[in-house]
Amino acid sequence: MVLAAVLRACPSIVHGAALRLLVKSLLLTLLIFALLAAALGAGVHALRQHQGWMPGVGWGGLAEATATALIVIAAGWLLFRATAMAIMSLFADDIVIAIERDSYPAAAARARPVGWGRSLRLALRSILRTVGWNLFALPAYLLLLVTGVGTLGLFLVLNAALLGRDMADMVEPRHPDLPPIPRGGRWLMGLASALIFLVPVLNLLAPIWSAAMAVHMLHGARRNMP
Repeated sequence: MVLAAVLRACPSIVHGAALRLLVKSLLLTLLIFALLAAALGAGVHALRQHQGWMPGVGWGGLAEATATALIVIAAGWLLFRATAMAIMSLFADDIVIAIERDSYPAAAARARPVGWGRSLRLALRSILRTVGWNLFALPAYLLLLVTGVGTLGLFLVLNAALLGRDMADMVEPRHPDLPPIPRGGRWLMGLASALIFLVPVLNLLAPIWSAAMAVHMLHGARRNMP
């Protein structure tokens, strides 16, 4: 069922509502990271001035730029998925409604609006949960680097669970009358999303793909019920 949901989600990527949401979410994500980079650059500069490190203009500026770039890259690895999914949670109704109207019109007619306030709460919980758990796992990530694949394995296991919950939160509140996505299916759905996030370029589409996948998982599970 998870594979079917992944495949059924593919056409949703080129849906008009999906493309509008993709542009909106990418612009917001880039803006957030630009502000983060500016704040980090200012912080590194202030720290260097305060500590008196490398007073020379040339080398000092290069060191600042290098330190800021490394921190932004590390933060990007940790925060891109969390930020993209949190922004997606804010606007998920747009794509979810469009997919349900196309594929599950009867269910779309019965859906309960989530509302901006609840969407904001879900987005905040998503980013705090993701950042918190990944920071908690950071020592294990570093220790497992010596294994070659251990860090990636732990990342996928942990973030599959986090992503699965985020994806379920996008669709389940709209249909309280339906049984929730089973825990195993939720984790597998999250694993598929986590793998998409690892692929360069394709990871830009991962939030849209994930939302569409969640819709098909929820309604596909109902359709397969006896």
